[in-house]
Amino acid sequence: MSDTSPAATPAPHDAPRSPGFDAMTRDIADVPAVEVITTVAVHLMSAAAVNLGLAEEGEAHKDLDEARKLIQALAGLMDASATEISSFHAAPLRDGLKSLQLAFREASLVPDEPGQGPGEKYTGPVFG
Repeated sequence: MSDTSPAATPAPHDAPRSPGFDAMTRDIADVPAVEVITTVAVHLMSAAAVNLGLAEEGEAHKDLDEARKLIQALAGLMDASATEISSFHAAPLRDGLKSLQLAFREASLVPDEPGQGPGEKYTGPVFG
């Protein structure tokens, strides 16, 4: 009886090879921490903007509960990393965070009290 498990079956010659774990580990080790932090922040900002309905066909993707979570996570990341990344990197991220917080306040049918909006426990109250 022959072994037909996926491990015993050779990959076709034309199948793309995925990088091994060691290669991926080496690649991520070469990325500076500030770049990883800012990349994660930009992904959180983009996802929050989509969930606030700010993307093309925005109303179809609007979900304020999801936007709140993403903005909260972004504010926490910014708070925790403030001393680790330079103001050169942090300033535009803080501006983007504030814009998202203001957009959330405008999109809410019942706005949160000042200081109670998403991320405001890290940033303080956000006013227009």
